[in-house]
Amino acid sequence: MAKGIIYIMETVVPGLIKIGKTASDNFEQRMYNLERNGYNNVVGLKRRFAIEVEEYSEKEILIHSLFDKSRLQNSELFATDINLVIQLLTSFEGKQIYPENETKEQVFADAIESKQVKANLALIPENLYLERTIKNVGKINATGRRTAEGFVVMKGSHISPESADSISNKIREIREKAKITNGILQEDMLFSSPSYAASFVIGQSCNGLTYWKTKDGKTLKSLLKTEN
Repeated sequence: MAKGIIYIMETVVPGLIKIGKTASDNFEQRMYNLERNGYNNVVGLKRRFAIEVEEYSEKEILIHSLFDKSRLQNSELFATDINLVIQLLTSFEGKQIYPENETKEQVFADAIESKQVKANLALIPENLYLERTIKNVGKINATGRRTAEGFVVMKGSHISPESADSISNKIREIREKAKITNGILQEDMLFSSPSYAASFVIGQSCNGLTYWKTKDGKTLKSLLKTEN
């Protein structure tokens, strides 16, 4: 059985994604070419998820057929929810290739939350707030903004200087590279989900649906319609 990698990439066009495959030893080169040169006249490609599986050609055909109604002509571009495709791929047996610093369980949970928030955008105020008192740090205040692209932690938010052991490696790396001066974020930061955004702010793993609140104290979770 042939082993190879199936990957998902975002594009510069909101809601348009690429679902493709490549040989295991060609992944980095394939990502470099696509991120630099684009695909089928579409630019701004950015890797989101990749997994190495057995019978990768057959599995790619299966995925393409499942989303065939959203396919752009005969290309590998699909106008569909990237989080839905990520949920599907994380259910496959195989080695997660990207992101390298997260588990499949973390990626799956993030995809579910992102999908739920996007489905309820009209019910969510543009700005949400996080206030938390952290031991040895003090009070943390942050402003978040929901967008169609994800959840933004706004410039000027207070960011905890401490990172707990429970925080994901991905968020730890983002915190280390972020522009933060005296505990104040110096630029807007985009995250795929409210939980990742909240973890970035407080330096701990947490449920962003309960940490982010409206001005009158309603949690983000209380604003979302639950699926039956």
